[in-house]
Amino acid sequence: MKKILILSFALTLSFMSCTSQQKLAEPTKNSRDTYINSISSENLKKNLFVIASDEMEGRNTGEPGQKKAGEYIINQYKKMGVPYPKGADSYYQKVPSEFMKKGFGPKLNDSENIWAFIEGSEKPNEILIISAHYDHVGMKNGDVYNGADDDGSGTVALIEIAKAFMEAKKAGHGPKRSILFLHVTGEEHGLHGSRYYSENPLFPIENTITDINIDMIGRRDNLNPNDNNYIYVIGSDRLSSDLHRMNEEANKETVNLRLDYKYNDRNDPEQIYYRSDHYNFAKKGIPAIFFFNGIHDDYHKSTDTPDKIEYDLLAKRAKLAFALAWKLANSENRPVVDKDGK
Repeated sequence: MKKILILSFALTLSFMSCTSQQKLAEPTKNSRDTYINSISSENLKKNLFVIASDEMEGRNTGEPGQKKAGEYIINQYKKMGVPYPKGADSYYQKVPSEFMKKGFGPKLNDSENIWAFIEGSEKPNEILIISAHYDHVGMKNGDVYNGADDDGSGTVALIEIAKAFMEAKKAGHGPKRSILFLHVTGEEHGLHGSRYYSENPLFPIENTITDINIDMIGRRDNLNPNDNNYIYVIGSDRLSSDLHRMNEEANKETVNLRLDYKYNDRNDPEQIYYRSDHYNFAKKGIPAIFFFNGIHDDYHKSTDTPDKIEYDLLAKRAKLAFALAWKLANSENRPVVDKDGK
């Protein structure tokens, strides 16, 4: 009887140990799938109708409308409990007017990048940046250029991605690496905000593992009038074959968008690789990927308004960016730089 009891106790301990190990070893993608579904087209729409409203006066760099939009963005992070980064004294990184001076271009007012931060649990000193510019071109002849797609869509996607990661962290599934959510200024006038951060980083630039840049993801372009299941992917293979592979895996595991590499072609006449904020990180040797929906008839016009955004599509593209970020933040190794960037 005693032997039977001992054996039964041993088996029970073994079962409990296996059960515990199974819980600890639960695939992180199961957790990912819980939080990816918190990215909501309704929330994206609610925020974008504010960010791209007439009240923001087109969010021109350093002007009152952009600063008002910045205050709204910061309030969303405060509501979610996402703090500004350690080592900073606020949600703002000041970008001085003099830094943005450019040839015969207009004199810009002092402006700000906005940053929020979720610290990693295991590799907090390794930083994943997710970026989007929150400025646009302001007003012309009394018309507000709302910039709903450019880049209101990326701005609200960034907020929603941060919300999903914060929900995961609160539930004990926070990222292993730290994530810096970086809303940059001055993109429309020359990629100034991202250049300022890359030259004045809060964290050592060599600790940045990747930049995921989101610029215009709420519409379909003139080349795809009957297809709303695509995204242009630019730059993913320029510096790191790991980054390119991880994005394709993340897409297959989640939203299954058609990944279009048209604008990643080195010979494409638009040369879009050089025209958004990821490029200032790529210049520093940091693997970078740019998500983009292409050019439509409302690009840089007063008709780029929030009522024209396809919110289900915006949510799907934001989910891809989240899935890639989840993979990058939780993978064993950071993406290897094995390409020359050309």
